Amino acid sequence: MKHPIYLLVACLLFMASCSSTKQINKVIQPKELTPVIINKDVEDSIAKMKAVFHQFTNNQIDFKTFNAKIKVDSEGANGKNQDISVVVKIIKDSAIWISLSATILNVEIYRVLVTKDSVILINKQEKEVQYRSLDYLQEVTQIPFDYKTLENLIVGNPIFISDSISSFRKVDNNILVSTIDPFFKNLFTLTGDKKVMIHSKMDDLDISRNRTADITYDDYEMLDGIFFSTSRQISVSEKTKLDIKMKFKQYEFNKELSVGFNVPKNYISK
Repeated sequence: MKHPIYLLVACLLFMASCSSTKQINKVIQPKELTPVIINKDVEDSIAKMKAVFHQFTNNQIDFKTFNAKIKVDSEGANGKNQDISVVVKIIKDSAIWISLSATILNVEIYRVLVTKDSVILINKQEKEVQYRSLDYLQEVTQIPFDYKTLENLIVGNPIFISDSISSFRKVDNNILVSTIDPFFKNLFTLTGDKKVMIHSKMDDLDISRNRTADITYDDYEMLDGIFFSTSRQISVSEKTKLDIKMKFKQYEFNKELSVGFNVPKNYISK
C-alpha cells in the first residue's frame, strides 16, 4: 500500500503529484467562460451576481462535530488500486481523526491525527509512528492547503474559494461562478434553485504546473437541515492521473465525539 500521506491525500484531498481523467457526464464544462451580463441593467446584473454568490457561500456546512464511514475506490495510471474503508472523525477547528483499512481484509493499516499545526501517522503494519508538522503535508503534496481546507473538503464545503469573482454565467438550469485566489482559478457549478455546489474545477494559476482537479458532488441528502453530498468523484491530473470515488456509507453531524489517539510504546518513531 502507498505511503500513508499519499493515501490520506488521495482519499480526502486532490493531489498535486497524482491525477485523473475520466469524463464525468453530469459536469458542465464550457470551453471558455467569459463574463456575461445576464440583465440589460448592469447594476441589477451585478446585484444578482452578488446575491447568488452570497447564497452559495451561506450554504456552506456549519458544524461542531462530524463522523463518517467512507468507501474509497481509486484508479491511477497503473490501474485500479486497493479499495479502502475510511473512518473520519472531526472536531471542528481542533482535530481530524482518520482510520484507513483494507476493505477486503477489514484490517486497519493506518491511523492519522491532524491538528492545526501537526500530523501524527501510525503505520500498523510496520509498527511505526511519524510526528510531523502540518507544513510537512504541504511539502509532500505540493498543495497550499491548511487545516481548514482539509476540513472543508471532507464535509463537502468548497475549497480554494475567493470573493474575487472573475465570471458569472447561467447555463440551462445551472449557474457557473468562477473565482480566483492566489493559487487557483476555481469554476463552480451550482444548481439554479438552491445554489448547491455540484461541481468544482480547479486550475493552477502557475501554467508551468499544468495542474487541474475536478470534484463532482452527487447524491445529496438532507440531514438535520444540512444538504450533504454522499457520493463524490475526484479527478486530478498533472504528470500522472488519478480517479477517486468516495461513497459515504454513514455520516452524522454534531453528535458527542472523542478523538483519542494512543501510540503503542513499542512503535518505532520515524
